[in-house]
Amino acid sequence: MKTLALNHILDKPKTEITREDILTVIKDAEINKITFHYVGIDSKLKELKIPINDLKHAERVLAEGERVDGSSLFKGLIDASVSDLYVVPLYKTAFINPFDYHSINFMCRFLDRDGNPASYGLDSVLHRANHLLKKNSGLELYALGELEFFLISEPDNNSFPIARQHGYHATAPFTKSGEILDEMLTYLSQITGIIKYAHNEVGCINYIRSDVSEIKGKQAEQMEIEFLAAPIEDAADYLLLARWLIRNVAYKHNCVATFAPKLEEGIAGNGFHVHMELRKNGQNIMLDKDNSLSEEAKKLIGGLSHYAASLTAFGNTTSSAYLRLVPNQEAPTHICWSDLNRSAMIRVPLAWGKEKDLARNMNPQQTTDYSSNDSRQTVELRSPDGSAIIHFLLAGITMAAEWGLTNEKSLEKSEKLYVSGNIFKNHDVLKSLPILPASCVGSAQILLESRDLYEREDVFPSSIIDYMAKLLQKEDDEQMNDKLADLPADDRLEKTRAIMHKDIHRH
Repeated sequence: MKTLALNHILDKPKTEITREDILTVIKDAEINKITFHYVGIDSKLKELKIPINDLKHAERVLAEGERVDGSSLFKGLIDASVSDLYVVPLYKTAFINPFDYHSINFMCRFLDRDGNPASYGLDSVLHRANHLLKKNSGLELYALGELEFFLISEPDNNSFPIARQHGYHATAPFTKSGEILDEMLTYLSQITGIIKYAHNEVGCINYIRSDVSEIKGKQAEQMEIEFLAAPIEDAADYLLLARWLIRNVAYKHNCVATFAPKLEEGIAGNGFHVHMELRKNGQNIMLDKDNSLSEEAKKLIGGLSHYAASLTAFGNTTSSAYLRLVPNQEAPTHICWSDLNRSAMIRVPLAWGKEKDLARNMNPQQTTDYSSNDSRQTVELRSPDGSAIIHFLLAGITMAAEWGLTNEKSLEKSEKLYVSGNIFKNHDVLKSLPILPASCVGSAQILLESRDLYEREDVFPSSIIDYMAKLLQKEDDEQMNDKLADLPADDRLEKTRAIMHKDIHRH
């Protein structure tokens, strides 16, 4: 397999790649095409394929970008009369296309007629949020995402079946899609350089019952690919690329990959958990010297808690999302945080605080020490799912972090919302906690009521808040779970599947 990342080909850091470097690779690797990628308002990765006529032409494209129709990419948000945009490549994102070795691909940014970032671009919103955080706190926010998805394929011969809800970290021959996951992992690792691991997840469906022909009668295995922490804007690019790549590898193998929040009642849904860490001068500051959670980390949690209900407008954007966010599951319904607790909305996971070089305890033959001064502590937001609009969600998270770090009420909020144990087994605690919305309509209402949290400092344009509210309201799902509960069992199941399967490729 060819090396895909230009920093490996050039043997230099991504941030130091220049136009001259790229032209050298185009010449030496017999590249005949430049492909630009960027994200539209639907949060899907777009592409523009530009054949290379000669090196002079390639240089002009790399220097000046190309022109695209913004009214089509941001349909319903901007008018055709002011639609022209430039798309300009980020050199540090360059990679060889794993599906076309003659194409060099880039993530791009949208610029307006004056050469400024387009105000309504999803990446521009995230950039403004990140700038606000850095300016007001002096800290950097890093993030990593956990991409959960179902890989759907033709049924096999039914050998070595996996029991219902027992797919977590399963291996072959019980899992059937390991080679496909390996291919995804290889491409992503080469292109991004920040993949942590991949594994099978809990969910598995032997036979999908659906009216959607693309998935009807097929089997599904749930998988997860988790990243390492990266600067928040880079993390968004990598996650968008990952969804594009996962879908294309699946398609190559005559499979379907979906990030839809739910596929079947009683089967685990696709979460999109986001881990965050604060850094100062490049160092993780989530722990104090005694390895307890730092004040900054608690302020971050306070900010996330303050924004939590309205963040669902960007992290849970389809009706099926609210079939996943139900009580007594690992998907949260109440705003709270805890250590190691998967029933809480925000979790503080294990992070090698006091415990270092653990393998020496198990390998007495090891005589040299291993030490690392860099903490790996994060906090994890567990409410978002596969319907998330990634850039808007991460922008909202960034603004929540900025609010928490600069608002005196954030520590009080985090202290008030700390819980221990399974909250669904303690009714008194459960009643005391604020709740997340139960529908897209409810989420839209909270977003409109909380719009000042996002529009401050002109980070989110008001047009985007209005657009998102209308998008959510179109789901027309108010009191959805109550209405489903009133139906006879067979009717409920049929209606639930229709809701779950109507948007298997929404984002």
